[in-house]
Amino acid sequence: MNPIIKEITSAQVKFDITPFKVGDGVRVHTKVREGDKERIQVYAGIVIARKGSGIHETFTVRRISYGEGVERVFPVNSPNIEKIEVERESEVMKARLYYLRGRTGKAAVAVKEKDRAAEAHAAKVAAAAAN
Repeated sequence: MNPIIKEITSAQVKFDITPFKVGDGVRVHTKVREGDKERIQVYAGIVIARKGSGIHETFTVRRISYGEGVERVFPVNSPNIEKIEVERESEVMKARLYYLRGRTGKAAVAVKEKDRAAEAHAAKVAAAAAN
C-alpha cells in the first residue's frame, strides 16, 4: 500500500479487535440505525474468508437461515461493528472455506473444532517439565 495512504488511514484502524481466524464461529454485534433510533443486531456464523489489509481488511461470515445459506461481508475496521465474539475456535487447513457453500444441513457448519483437551494436556506436561 502507498505509504501516504497508510499514514492517513492509520488513525482509523482498530487495534482492539478480538483475534479470530477463518473457520471460527463468531457473533458480530453491529449497530443498526432505524430513523433516529440505534440498536445492536447480532449476526452469528462461521468466518469463511478474511481478505485485505490495513483499513481495507474484510471478513465474510456465513450462516444457514431457514435452510438457505446467507453470507455477509464486514469491514474489520468499521465503526458500525460494536464487537466480535468468538464462540468456537477451529483448526482448518485452508485460507478460504468456500467449499461450505456447496453443503447443506449439518455438513454446512462442520468445521474441525480445536481440541481443548490436547491443549490442556500439553500445558500440564510443559508445567511438569519446568518444575
